[in-house]
Amino acid sequence: MGLRHEPLPREFAVLPPALRASLGLVAALAAVVVVVLGVLFAGHSEPGRVDRWIVQPTADSVGPPWRHVALATDFLGEPVGAATLVFAGVTGCLLLRCPRAAVLVVVGTGVTVGTTTLLKSVVGRTIHGDGNLSYPSGHTAFLTAFALTVALLASRRLGLGRTAGTALVLAAALVAGAAMGWAQVALGAHYPTDVLGGWFTALAVVPATAWLVDQVADPRPAVA
Repeated sequence: MGLRHEPLPREFAVLPPALRASLGLVAALAAVVVVVLGVLFAGHSEPGRVDRWIVQPTADSVGPPWRHVALATDFLGEPVGAATLVFAGVTGCLLLRCPRAAVLVVVGTGVTVGTTTLLKSVVGRTIHGDGNLSYPSGHTAFLTAFALTVALLASRRLGLGRTAGTALVLAAALVAGAAMGWAQVALGAHYPTDVLGGWFTALAVVPATAWLVDQVADPRPAVA
């Protein structure tokens, strides 16, 4: 009697099936907002009405001790800080035996940052000089994207349903985006609407990237 081989368990999707519809809608709406804001502020070098209503960006709009907090938060979006976060995220995913989630941490954040870099060149909005492209905020987009990937993993492992899972993912994105967005505005690096553009860019890119990762990773049924 031959040995019976049990099929290996398939790794869970990084975009939980219960969240696909809700996050797909969020991603679509976010993409529209990114485009609309980009069109409104294309080629601008001054804050818009909403920006002036929130704060007038300056290089010293916040002083100690909050300036130190802003600088520490800003560091998380710099190359060394971002690489450290990604490395920690990948290591955590691998320790949890979730290689697909580790791929999403790298690809999700990478595609998000690449998208903001491309949009900056296309939109051409500047702050504090012609050489400082500002829309959308890459720092805000990166930290929001990282938070989204972690929240997606947590949602799946906790087995959350559509409502709770979507709430967790959006709450993580809001906290991360608000923290980095505050730092960028406080340090005078971005207008508030740049921060919004970066936040919505992450919301548009990460769910779409997670879906693509699942499509590539899931085996296709053999054709007879």
